[in-house]
Amino acid sequence: MTERPLSPHWQVYKFKYTLTTSFLNRITGVVLSLGLIVLAYWLMAVASGGRAYTQALAVLSMLIFKLLYAALLVSFCYHLVAGIRHLIWDTGRYMERAQSKRSAAIISVVSVLLMAVCLYFAFFAGAHAP
Repeated sequence: MTERPLSPHWQVYKFKYTLTTSFLNRITGVVLSLGLIVLAYWLMAVASGGRAYTQALAVLSMLIFKLLYAALLVSFCYHLVAGIRHLIWDTGRYMERAQSKRSAAIISVVSVLLMAVCLYFAFFAGAHAP
């Protein structure tokens, strides 16, 4: 029996910025979906009364969930900016190689800036409130 030819896989290609940004966009979408499960749990606890809310607060205050909240913030910022890029691509604009490479860099910079702004307002903006 002759062996079938194998199609090339991602390891044979050089670094591809569009591949990387697309992959990260999909991964952040999965992380955000996990966040929806946590949100649904919290909402059900709120709707179930004070005792359930107190239990949920104890669970959701654990370190693992705080790490998940940080991952959700990072995922939201990246996914939002990458989604805007895809909306622009849907109009047929900025799809040339150089433009696509430039937009990949813009996604990285803007998402990091957006993360910094969100972290500031989440943790530092209200620190000096009376």
